[in-house]
Amino acid sequence: MSDATEDAMTRTARELLETATGELAPDPRSNPLVPLIARGEADRAVLAALALEQSWVIPADRRAFLHLADRAGPEPAAYFTALAEGEELAARHLAVFGAACGVDRARADAYTPLPGCQSYPAYVAWLALNAEPSDVVLALTVNFSAWGGYCATIAKALRAHYGFGDEACAFFDFFAEPSPDLDRMATEAVQTALEEGRLNQNRAHRYARLLQAYEAMFWTALV
Repeated sequence: MSDATEDAMTRTARELLETATGELAPDPRSNPLVPLIARGEADRAVLAALALEQSWVIPADRRAFLHLADRAGPEPAAYFTALAEGEELAARHLAVFGAACGVDRARADAYTPLPGCQSYPAYVAWLALNAEPSDVVLALTVNFSAWGGYCATIAKALRAHYGFGDEACAFFDFFAEPSPDLDRMATEAVQTALEEGRLNQNRAHRYARLLQAYEAMFWTALV
């Protein structure tokens, strides 16, 4: 493949990801909790529940990403491996956030997670078992755009309204920060799938819409 052809394909993959992210952006009204946190109106018990629910989500997603990496070709595998490594780091940050919310081992052990919150990781696990990994790359990239925005808002509000320090906010700071390396890996994975005819855009968009719906259920369940 010539450099010109490869550059054109890269642009096509990048444009595909950007277009899908724009078209499938969630309705702002689908998340009732983040605006409450942004205004400092969410109870601290809700913040604790957020930490507890995420303590179930993060390890589940990590295992799902590792399984996707095992099933995928080299480019998607690099993307999913990076996601799994990120979840491992996020888990350490989450423990600090949970402690700042008053979550200790006894409280965590006694907590029963909410079905509405755990529908998202359950679907990610379904994708890990059943979906074409390249389609999942596109779907997750769309979803992560909204998730990153939510985390940026929460991190700012925790400092402004709840008196949380940088260590307690690190979980949300981590996901709020753009990751050029992850964006590059996603683009390369989509590019390769396009070249090899493995990307089903309709199916990937369907996965993305369902991820967005399950994410909305997560936030709504906590209100």
